[in-house]
Amino acid sequence: MLDDDLIIWLIDRFNSESDRIAFIHEGRKVDYGGVVTKIREFENLLTDCCVKKGDIVVVLGDYSPEVFCMIIALAGNGNVVIPMTRNSVVELDAALAISGCHWVAEFDLASLCPTLQAKASSVCNQLLTDFRQTGRPSLVLFSSGSTGTPKGILHDFSRVCEKFRKQRPPLVAIPFLLIDHFGGINTILAIVSGLGTVVTVSDRSAASICSAIERYQVELLPATPSFLTMLLASRVHSNFDLSSLKRISYGTEVMPPSTLQKLQVVFPNVVLQQTYGLSEVGVLHTRSRNDGSVWMRIGGDGFQTKVINGILWIKSEYAMVGYLNAPSIFDEDGWFNTQDHVEVDGEYFRILGRVTDIINVGGQKVYPAEVEDIILALDNINDVAVYGESHRLLGQIVVAKILLDSPETTSSLKHRVRMACLDKLASFKVPVKVITSQGQFYTVRHKKARQA
Repeated sequence: MLDDDLIIWLIDRFNSESDRIAFIHEGRKVDYGGVVTKIREFENLLTDCCVKKGDIVVVLGDYSPEVFCMIIALAGNGNVVIPMTRNSVVELDAALAISGCHWVAEFDLASLCPTLQAKASSVCNQLLTDFRQTGRPSLVLFSSGSTGTPKGILHDFSRVCEKFRKQRPPLVAIPFLLIDHFGGINTILAIVSGLGTVVTVSDRSAASICSAIERYQVELLPATPSFLTMLLASRVHSNFDLSSLKRISYGTEVMPPSTLQKLQVVFPNVVLQQTYGLSEVGVLHTRSRNDGSVWMRIGGDGFQTKVINGILWIKSEYAMVGYLNAPSIFDEDGWFNTQDHVEVDGEYFRILGRVTDIINVGGQKVYPAEVEDIILALDNINDVAVYGESHRLLGQIVVAKILLDSPETTSSLKHRVRMACLDKLASFKVPVKVITSQGQFYTVRHKKARQA
């Protein structure tokens, strides 16, 4: 039986509306009664296989009702849960070299029951060892490692769930971010704790997402600004009836104001909500100044914010336990440096960009998102990624890599880009190099990849 209080209340909530549809996966509907039954089935599987409390278990698979049920069964068993997908930003062997592992529960595309195999991968990690001894369930996620070695992030699973004890209205939603990302876990817990319906989409192309919205009357689409920019550029949304949408939430990266304005035109009856969160501190409550604004209030119960030298700091009751393979970056009072540069206007914040994305031109700071927004507003531009390139005299220069709607000469494109940027930006922010690309500029987590 489940012995963790915060998992028990979640099961009790599922039982209260057992006939309500919890998941629609590849056209297959599973109600909340079926979810509870599957969790019980997986509890028995863990018992039969002698999976002990505190064991470290990788759950390998894509979004499905069964993957979710296994995660909850493991949490109730007091295990360390490591959700991984086949497209995870971190290779399994690299992850296990950080966390270690006792078991792998692998779901293939057809099976409703995982292959549960013992895996001897021992790693001496004092933080994880100490937490395992508490008997509480935990969650380990990994950063993308885009700026170095991936970090293993340890969370108290009970604390992650606690945020959702207060029930929210049910919604039909697509969890856009995957289960190996804190935002994906947060989204799916938010939906099911409110007894909403999770519509899982294995193909996250714009056409597949729009088709699912139309077919299942999806009300909430949480997505990244990069995906929304791509959606608008593709114009595929015009081929589907998306009138069921009530809210589009966006986060994980800076939203270009030009994309936000286009979204308002295309979806005039949809609330556009900016979100903010990090794997280390959780997802904060936000309120946009208005639908067309990139300014927002950040905070909510369990969170405090402050700004030091233009950088946002957060104190969170839902913060991680710590990094498995890196020093803690919380200060002695529990404040976390987000590395996000912000502007402040009264109680509202505007996110300018990450410290790691800033381009330094002769000592002057350039925020890539600011330049990208100017270029995105031009004709014949499908997408753009702006980044810095090393320069012997200036330190760095600004480079714009552009995806065009239709062919255009480099000289014409460079002239248009330079003139538009000079009209609205300081000269040091204007791209020195303008290059075209055939590929899209996104990571597997649908965030913009700013690199050569």
